Amino acid sequence: MNRKQVYSVSSVNQYIKSLFMDDFALNHIYVRGEVSNCKYHSSGHIYFTLKDRGGAIACVMFAGNRKGLNFRMTEGMAVIVFGSVSVYERDGRYQLYAREIMQEGAGKLYEAYEALKKKLLAEGLFDEEHKLDIPKYPKRLGVVTARTGAAVQDIINVSLRRNPWLQIVFCPATVQGEGAVQSVVRGIRALEEVGVDVMIVGRGGGSIEDLWAFNEEMVARAVYDCKIPVISAVGHETDTTIIDYVADLRAPTPSAAAELAVPDMRIVLGQLQGYEEALEAAMEQIMALCRQRVDSYARVFRHLNPQSRLNDRRQRLMEIEDRLRLGMERRIEQAKSKLAIRTQQLEGVSPLRQLERGYAYVSDEDGHGVASAEQVTVGQHLFLDVKDGMIESEVTAIQKQKR
Repeated sequence: MNRKQVYSVSSVNQYIKSLFMDDFALNHIYVRGEVSNCKYHSSGHIYFTLKDRGGAIACVMFAGNRKGLNFRMTEGMAVIVFGSVSVYERDGRYQLYAREIMQEGAGKLYEAYEALKKKLLAEGLFDEEHKLDIPKYPKRLGVVTARTGAAVQDIINVSLRRNPWLQIVFCPATVQGEGAVQSVVRGIRALEEVGVDVMIVGRGGGSIEDLWAFNEEMVARAVYDCKIPVISAVGHETDTTIIDYVADLRAPTPSAAAELAVPDMRIVLGQLQGYEEALEAAMEQIMALCRQRVDSYARVFRHLNPQSRLNDRRQRLMEIEDRLRLGMERRIEQAKSKLAIRTQQLEGVSPLRQLERGYAYVSDEDGHGVASAEQVTVGQHLFLDVKDGMIESEVTAIQKQKR
């Protein structure tokens, strides 16, 4: 026995896996079948079996590839799976590793969807810079959806519950089948002409065929060209259409679209009441501070008031006047006292007082006083002033005093 020809199980499985990996067809393969034994694992992976009348193949879709899966697989559902066939080495069995899963009949539509998506992406229709802001407090809400069905009722009920004063402008449209594309486009343009604040465009859930009108280029460009903010609400949360990428905001459901478009006025009114109370408190605080400042300024003003300063100056002048008057009166009294003393002193030496004592003032004819015998001659007329008059005399003799 030649041992070089003996291989381990792992080696055989690795070799077979390499054969699968080198086969281009097995790495890019579409497989059609019915879903069986489908299990959604907590890790996010999906394990299922794809079967037909002649056989079955184990399949797995890892969580990282589930982003493009917009429906939930159920038992017996006809699907087309795109992926690669490879060997799971541990068990030595091959299985299909799914990268995309489409419902039967949706393969061509999915390809068209991807082609249009790439085209519009390249043209910039999905760019965030082109998206409009949703108004916080819209007064008029436009709705483009089917006349019948749960979508329009959900939007109306949620919107009016959140804001009873909201005006809703409803533009009914055919949302699937023949003429749906043109009907949705007309609805968008009609609401734009009416002049609503924001509009919701969408419908309830359905298959990819049911939702296809919202994957058409004409509808996508109408949403992009609309000058009014558009919220898309097509299908359920897992459904994604072309207009979801073009719209200014995507909502997972019509009800969610109404919640995104219309603020809850109860919350708004509560916030306004809180703002009002805070504003009143702030105003009271400011007014109190202003009153304190006014009182302070009033005190300063009273101190600096010209009338107050004038009154102070008047009071000071009155005090100065009083001091001057008292000073003058004291000076006058002092002067009077001095004058009385001087008067008494002068009276003591006054010629008039001497005259009262019997003395006389002697003067010649020219009025010159005569104080010596040598100043007169015999026969000269002299005048004697006494206390009560004047005596005219003539010198008859002169007698000089010996010293």
